[in-house]
Amino acid sequence: MKERRETGTAGLDDFSQGVAALSSWIDQGNVGRHPEAATWARLSKITEEAGEVVAAYIGATGQNPRKGVTHTASDVEEELLDVALTALAALEHLRGHDARSGAMLADKLSRTLERAGLRS
Repeated sequence: MKERRETGTAGLDDFSQGVAALSSWIDQGNVGRHPEAATWARLSKITEEAGEVVAAYIGATGQNPRKGVTHTASDVEEELLDVALTALAALEHLRGHDARSGAMLADKLSRTLERAGLRS
């Protein structure tokens, strides 16, 4: 299977639209919740997903002698992607699903690269 890479703003816009759609779908599934409770749930989910990264890494490295190796490096990667998507979807939730998560992430990366001295 050939890897597909998106470049430019069209790819970023498609990405952001997808994250916004995912976030909206999650919100629709929680329409009966108090708005503040829904936001707490979205933010708490990021921490839950981060815990799954650690569990997968423990499993991939066999650090639990009782269980041995239970995960792969690919499992760790998938869990890291879950964290990223969960965080970006929470951002879309907070912003009212304005489909700006990709552009905001790209801007954050640019500013971080500048602070690190990797881009002027």
